[in-house]
Amino acid sequence: CNLTGWWENDLGSKMQVFKVGNDGSFSGEYHTAVSSAKKPIQPSPLNGSQHLDEDGQCTFGFTVNWKKFSDSTAVFVGQCFNGDDGKEVLHTSWLLREKVDSEPDDWKATR
Repeated sequence: CNLTGWWENDLGSKMQVFKVGNDGSFSGEYHTAVSSAKKPIQPSPLNGSQHLDEDGQCTFGFTVNWKKFSDSTAVFVGQCFNGDDGKEVLHTSWLLREKVDSEPDDWKATR
């Protein structure tokens, strides 16, 4: 699986991975289509690592810092699959951590 390039999810968010290094590290931008932030959405930097293997169905993870418009950070983990139609497909899970004002509010900070 070659993560380099543009990817789009079911909600219309897009991710661009600039280049995957020989060690599997990569960077790029995430263009989210969904946000509860009050500021306008802006492209956000991402940094990650891909496990390079021989069958092409690699695992990977990356962090997105939404610092341009929100006080939150997201982490994504996933795997690339070679679909029946020959196209590469990414399946991911994510956690989003929003800033809260106090420790007692910690319970509602992670989705």
